[in-house]
Amino acid sequence: MPAYFAEKTVGKTVAAIPRDIVDTIILVDDCSKDNTTETARALGIEVFRNETNKNYGGNVKRCLQEALDAGADIVIQLHPDFQYPPGIVAPMAAILATGHYDFCLGARLGGRKDTRVSMPFWRLLPNRILTHVMDICLGTKHTEYHTGMRGYTREMLETVKFHELSNHFIFDNEMFIAGLKDGFRSCEVSCPTVYEEDSSSISFQKAMRYGSECLKISFAYLMWRLKTGGVKPRGV
Repeated sequence: MPAYFAEKTVGKTVAAIPRDIVDTIILVDDCSKDNTTETARALGIEVFRNETNKNYGGNVKRCLQEALDAGADIVIQLHPDFQYPPGIVAPMAAILATGHYDFCLGARLGGRKDTRVSMPFWRLLPNRILTHVMDICLGTKHTEYHTGMRGYTREMLETVKFHELSNHFIFDNEMFIAGLKDGFRSCEVSCPTVYEEDSSSISFQKAMRYGSECLKISFAYLMWRLKTGGVKPRGV
């Protein structure tokens, strides 16, 4: 769990994680100025704290590395702000355990409309547009690419050089594209989302920057596909 100012939400997030299938819960606090670290440690989970702020991507990188170091075969990335329902960890882990897929997205815009009505319109419309463009560029088909809830197999994390990727919000989609280039296969599960007062959210300015970066890396990947013919998925 990449955490930043999650003192108010980490408790209910951890309480809702299905402990019967989760071996280890790891939280990395990205130098929050509240009591995120202390609150998390009181929950009895593995807690690490960055001495300096590493930004979103940098913090996720440490989360993934700590999970690998702990011996994880499947790693689920879950934000501790309770925006994503922790119970979705179970189906994400299950589908990755089949061996048919290597990374999984918790897609917020799939399924029934009433599971996603709380997403602000100013985020919903750009999400839809970006997703459509990325589908074309990446040669994949997903409900969305902008979710913070993701799952990875150990093989993918040990193959993709994720420490070389961005330390900013674009990290997740750089990771997605890096996985595609290495021949790994993606899937998704529907993930209802709740935007509460305490849920984290990036500013409009950062969202605009993120959107432009998504387009930039997607078009770059499209050019790479056209030039090289892409890669054949593993196991095919």
